[in-house]
Amino acid sequence: MPDFTRGSAALEPDRIVVTACQFCNSNCRLRVGLKAGRIIEVRGEPADPVQDGNLCVKAPAMTELVYNRLRLTTPLRRVSGVKGSPSSRFEPVSWDEALDTIAVRFLRLRDEGAAHTIANRTSGRLPRGTGSLVSRMFAMLGSPNDTDVGPVCNDAGGDALAMTFGLPNFTNGYGVDPTTGQEDLGSARYLLMLGTNQAETHPVTFAYLLRSRQRSGARLVVVDPRRTPTAALADTWISPKPHTDLALVLGMLGHIIQTERYDQDFVAQWTTGFDELRRHLASRAYSPAWAAGVTGVPEATIRQLAEDYATSRPAAIFCNAGISHQLGAFDTYRVIAMLAAITGNVGVPGGGCNFMHNTWPGRLDLPPLPAPAPQRGPALPVGPDAFAESILAGRPYRLQALVTEGNPLVSSANTAKVREAYKRLDFYVYTGLFMEEAAYYADLILPVRSGLEFEGVYMRRDDRAIRWQDAAVAPVGQSRTDIEIWVDLAQALARKERRHPSSYWTDAFPRRWRDYRNLWSEFVRHTPGMAGMTRDRLRTRAEPLRWPCPDLDHPGVSTLYLDHPSWYQAAESLDAGNQGKRFLTPSGKVEFTTPALEQLLAPSGHSALPFFYTHPEVTGAHPTVAYDPKFIANPLKPQALTHPVRLAVPGSGTVHRRYPLMGMTGRPSVAHFATVTHWTHTGKRLNGVRLIQVHPDTARPLGIEQGDDIMVESPRGAITGTALLDAGIRPDTVFVPNTFGPAQQVGDEFGDPRYQAANHLVDDAFYDNLSGQQAYKCFACRIRKV
Repeated sequence: MPDFTRGSAALEPDRIVVTACQFCNSNCRLRVGLKAGRIIEVRGEPADPVQDGNLCVKAPAMTELVYNRLRLTTPLRRVSGVKGSPSSRFEPVSWDEALDTIAVRFLRLRDEGAAHTIANRTSGRLPRGTGSLVSRMFAMLGSPNDTDVGPVCNDAGGDALAMTFGLPNFTNGYGVDPTTGQEDLGSARYLLMLGTNQAETHPVTFAYLLRSRQRSGARLVVVDPRRTPTAALADTWISPKPHTDLALVLGMLGHIIQTERYDQDFVAQWTTGFDELRRHLASRAYSPAWAAGVTGVPEATIRQLAEDYATSRPAAIFCNAGISHQLGAFDTYRVIAMLAAITGNVGVPGGGCNFMHNTWPGRLDLPPLPAPAPQRGPALPVGPDAFAESILAGRPYRLQALVTEGNPLVSSANTAKVREAYKRLDFYVYTGLFMEEAAYYADLILPVRSGLEFEGVYMRRDDRAIRWQDAAVAPVGQSRTDIEIWVDLAQALARKERRHPSSYWTDAFPRRWRDYRNLWSEFVRHTPGMAGMTRDRLRTRAEPLRWPCPDLDHPGVSTLYLDHPSWYQAAESLDAGNQGKRFLTPSGKVEFTTPALEQLLAPSGHSALPFFYTHPEVTGAHPTVAYDPKFIANPLKPQALTHPVRLAVPGSGTVHRRYPLMGMTGRPSVAHFATVTHWTHTGKRLNGVRLIQVHPDTARPLGIEQGDDIMVESPRGAITGTALLDAGIRPDTVFVPNTFGPAQQVGDEFGDPRYQAANHLVDDAFYDNLSGQQAYKCFACRIRKV
């Protein structure tokens, strides 16, 4: 069929703007066509061989954020109503009035010695570098509580990679490595995907892997309790119990070492602590037979999985939220990193530990503060759900003022508890595009711009790839970028400051930083490994450029730890102490265990050598954890507190007398990304009904049929949805799509119900005490027909 828009006087664009999609981490380049200033088409970038011109269903929906009658367009102030009530009333105020109100509250708390009671919570929707501005402001205020999205997303993977290899980043890249001229991940001969449904979460980069697989003949193995669209394309689908991946990979690791299928040369030259690891695994009898008893996966299947992975070179491992959202996320990722290392699949094209959504490049640095900052005490425990405990119980101290750039009333575990906390919060500022659930708890609401309305960078955080985006359209209403909001707030603090001269704030936040081009130049100038990533260079590329990239002649790093001069140059640009190092650990090798690691982790209850434990609500009464009520410094994030744990304490399984099933949450479908797509017509038209996946054998005795309204109940609460009977899920498991919430008005136009958040079901008391990850992937539950 010819494209009849071409040659049309009305539909031929008069201008093309090159920008980027922000609905997932595939980081697709968009070619946005405009006519008379209006967006009339959105196309992909054919000159990028990874993208290959492709877009998923979400990319055109970026325009539905711009042209949306429900957008917030002016700052709002609470006038009346109980916090959280949909009947809350707000009135417009000017930006100066809104920012002055925040500045007065922040400075009052600081002057009262309560700066530590001010907090901020960022999210993945922000322009890159917003977190750096927040951190700078909070340092100047004296608050340690500037938190990021990591504990809701995938911090644990980065933490494990940093401890094992030296950097917290996805190890390999999509596309051709300019250093070698060869495909990187496209050259893999074995693709092992644990807890990642890339067909629905990273569709365009997954399509690249599938095209590469046609050429290479790579075997695709997917490990997931349900048969996702990704698993449907796999050569092998393996379905363990939720929250038992740690047992599965321990069984694999033990078998590969016991049968001597590991890469002996790599282990001897590039690792430390291997003998201790081998003895430890043998003493614990971690084997395929043992793992089978925990996971429900046959012993022969685990043994074959281990042998195939160990003997297929190169082999790439991919993980995502299915691993991150577990109680033992950090330890599970550590074992997966050990698997890759002992088989020699690290520092080679087509291999690696590709733990998705890792923040890149870890930080974006600004010039040193022009004036000394006050001393700061310890931050709240890592993980945003510590906020609720702080507000309600005052442990370790009580938060009084909070700014969020996400929607904690949908994303936080134990939603009922979080609601109560936000009702009691003294002062809350919500920033966003729409009147989401969290907005009804706010004292002030600040409107932000959507991704097509600002200039900046966007990243494929997975493989550290970044591209420039131009603004396609003018901003909607009075909306501002998050960058502008924080720079402008600094100017308001300068107006209201009485302890310091106004220059204390204005020198640290110059107005020129409101223009992202100037701010990006500061990041490039001050962030290690970024000197080659200028705006001019990024804008001229159809393909993104990968960090680290130490100068304008460097091609950027695709394969981390590659034994090649370009990697050693990049590593040294990150820190002069890395000179000559292949791995950026203290030893310069892959570290399984060292006396220093054991000493670091011991106070938290962990060891560098892995022990099996899991969530107490996994069926079978497996070893679990017990939390000490006292606080200690988090060994991985020493500025924050955490609770020490005892690992492998006996579990009872008594909860399953009333709640016999295991529930898990996750992405509803490819149509959605977090809550924002629920405010698009495309998202609600395609997937506005919450379809709860249940095995037919589980539903039948309960009288549940396809399409019935059902209720899922856990010890924390209950939610409703529509039964989706599907044999592609374990009979003991129920899948509850997340990101639905009761404020999502767009669904009303399609007759969709207003749903309560899935996280009403999840227990906030169980979390990874190192990374802060919440255990969204298992909760005891029962179902019944409504």
